[in-house]
This record gives sequence, structure tokens and C-alpha cells, in this order.
Amino acid sequence: MPSHFFQHYKSELNHFIDEALKEDIGSGDHSGQSCITETATSSAKLLVKEEGILAGMELAEILFHRYDPNLIFNPLIKEGAKVKKGAIAFKVEGNTQSILATERLVLNSMQRMSGIASLTHKLSQKIKYTNCQLLDTRKTTPNFRYPEKWAVQIGGGTNHRMGLFDALMIKDNHVDFCGGMTQALQKTEYYLKSLPQPLEVVVEARNLDEIKAVLPFPWVSRILLDNFNAKELVTALELINNKVPTEASGNITENNLIEMAETGVNFISMGALTYSAKPIDLSLKAVLN
Repeated sequence: MPSHFFQHYKSELNHFIDEALKEDIGSGDHSGQSCITETATSSAKLLVKEEGILAGMELAEILFHRYDPNLIFNPLIKEGAKVKKGAIAFKVEGNTQSILATERLVLNSMQRMSGIASLTHKLSQKIKYTNCQLLDTRKTTPNFRYPEKWAVQIGGGTNHRMGLFDALMIKDNHVDFCGGMTQALQKTEYYLKSLPQPLEVVVEARNLDEIKAVLPFPWVSRILLDNFNAKELVTALELINNKVPTEASGNITENNLIEMAETGVNFISMGALTYSAKPIDLSLKAVLN
């Protein structure tokens, strides 16, 4: 059963798969064609080589079938499950050339996604007793954003906006280029009225004065408190007084994550979820009869 994420971003993910296959295979897999007959059939298994959270199972199945609809995919472990070294995640069988042609893209995607899901799970578990949600950011690998953000969801995190097109974020440079927070938000308000449908608006504030300038605008969806330490965050939250949902971002690490979440902030966003995650070691091995 396709996940909500795939259904929502089906077009974008299929485009990613097509372009990635084109990048890797190009005019043909000369290695596979050189020593494997066109009609040969085989089976292979995905071997887990280190502990982590497994992610990308659904993407792997879609990828195999996108390249060759006749390949048979047999998942043995659920998406998002904790896996140990030596586990077999899935088996795939069918045309041998097709398995070899898609092997690298499946591994690259699943290793990266599993690393992100593992890190997200580890950090989200640290603050699960609070009401704070862990968010990703736009600090993703170019052309691999959708799988990376999918992995964040699998690991127990929440997606921030997908890109510049589906939400507004008024950041420090917007404010400075406009000559101040009030001027930036006045222009933003005028722009919002021209849109055919409403969009979420997140506003980044660097200090208490900027927070005070944001509060008179009731359409602001969330205030992002940028580079505030825990003590400063508490002061800021007292000023906001639950009038607007809040997000902490900037200089947040595993070491201070709990302290920040315990302030009562609603969200914490961490670019490290996607750019600092270490891939999980996986390997596709031939099943020999």
C-alpha cells in the first residue's frame, strides 16, 4: 500500500527516479550486458551491515518496478523498523540485467535514507516526553530532497516546508533588504492578498524587538527564534505568551536539544537531520541456489 508521502509527491518522486536512472545507466549498462544474457533470471537480497532504522523500502520497490515492472519485490522487514547487522531487508527476483542496472540507485537511496531516519529517530526519542516536534529544513542534497524528507518522516520527524513554493519564510536577509521587520511584513501582507490561496508564513526573529514587531500581524503562522540560547528562548516565549506557535533554530545540537525542547517551544528545526546523517551500510547480494 503506497504511503501518504509517495501519493502526495508521486510526480516528483517518479521524476527523481527517472532522472537518477538516466544519470547512472545512460545509454545502457555495459557491465551487465557484457556477461549476462538478456533472458537470464536471478534473485538478490538486501543485507543490512550495521544497526539502524531502515528507510527507503517503499522507494526501492517503486524504483525496481519503474525500471522493470516484471521484477518481484518481497519485503521482509517493515519500513522504519530498527534493524541489526546481518538482517535481510528484502529479496528481489527477475531479470538479472534489470537487478544489476538498478542495484546502485537502490543502495544509494536506501543507505542515505536509512542514515537520516536513524539520526531523526535517535534525536526525536530524546524529546518524545515533551510537546516539541522535530523539524527538518531546506538544507538537503540537490535533487534528492524528496527522499531525504521522506526519511525524516520515517524516522519520526516532521517536514518543514518542501521548498520556496509551498510556504513563506521571512528570514533575516528579507528583513534587512526591506529596511526592517515591520516594512517586510507590510509588504508580505500585501503580497498574500494577491495569492489565489493562503500559505503558511513563518517569520524569523533575531531578538526581542523583532518579536514585538511580528506580534501585531495575526496572519503569521509561526515565529522562528533564530540562534536563541535556552535562557533567551524562555524570555522570548514569555513575551509571545502562546499567541503564535514557536520554532527554535540555529546552533541546536544533540547536546543541547533536550534543554531547548524543555523550554516549551513548539518546534525545533535542525538542518543536521539531512546534512549530517551518516549513511547506513547496506549491500545487495546475489542469492545462489
